[in-house]
Amino acid sequence: MEALRAALPHLSDAKRRAAIFALEHPERLGPSSVREIAAEAGVSPNAFIRLSQSLGFQSFKEFKAALTFGTFQPMQQARDLQARSALGQIHELQGDVLRASQMNLEALQAIDAQSLQDASSLINQASKVYVLGVGIANALAQNFAYLGAMALDNIVALPRDGSEPVDGLVRAAKGDCLIAMTFKPYRREVVEAVEAAQEQGVDIIAISDSPAAPHFIGAQYRFVVPGDTPQFFTSTVALSAFLEMLMAFVIAAAPAKAIKDIAAFHERRHKLGIYVEPAA
Repeated sequence: MEALRAALPHLSDAKRRAAIFALEHPERLGPSSVREIAAEAGVSPNAFIRLSQSLGFQSFKEFKAALTFGTFQPMQQARDLQARSALGQIHELQGDVLRASQMNLEALQAIDAQSLQDASSLINQASKVYVLGVGIANALAQNFAYLGAMALDNIVALPRDGSEPVDGLVRAAKGDCLIAMTFKPYRREVVEAVEAAQEQGVDIIAISDSPAAPHFIGAQYRFVVPGDTPQFFTSTVALSAFLEMLMAFVIAAAPAKAIKDIAAFHERRHKLGIYVEPAA
């Protein structure tokens, strides 16, 4: 996947379209012939064959096998879960889920620490920071903004009050930052919000599980966070860990005043009796 992404700028038009299709829809390669895949991608079968060879594979079949290993196929994975139960293999599922989560977490080690540091500096310097996540990413976007608000007064989560994400960006401008996350299958409202923000001069920190994610185009920082899992929908374990890691970098790079703000936040909560002391 990484080699395919790196090759994109150097490919001919037909091979580039084939590569983008493969990056965005690896789950469709498995059960389909090269002719079926090419028709869906709008290129000739030869484009996929030549793409495979340019990446060092002996055949399209070999390329397809490498690319589809561990890909996310919701309907098939849901069927597999029920098949495990019918075959009396349900107990093995616990270990499989944990191993997938561990592999996703280990993949985060490949993220460049300097990029994290630079992205955190962008967040600290921004006039306003918007954190956008819908669906499974919404709660994590809310949590990131909640934690950030303890030390920063410029961070908000989107969407707000049931509105469209783009509505929350109506006053966004140059000097602001948008952290936007969406995973396969990509959410249209997130992609459209990113495009609108870019038109308004907003800097983008994009997060997804694929380097071919549409909102990566033009983003100042792009982070690939895996969500592989044997269960039927994208895992958020690594996403949660990544956002915690990014927040740690943000606080590490924040002005000294951030420490006083965090202390004041917790002191106020104690005074208001929000926390319950353990029984003696």
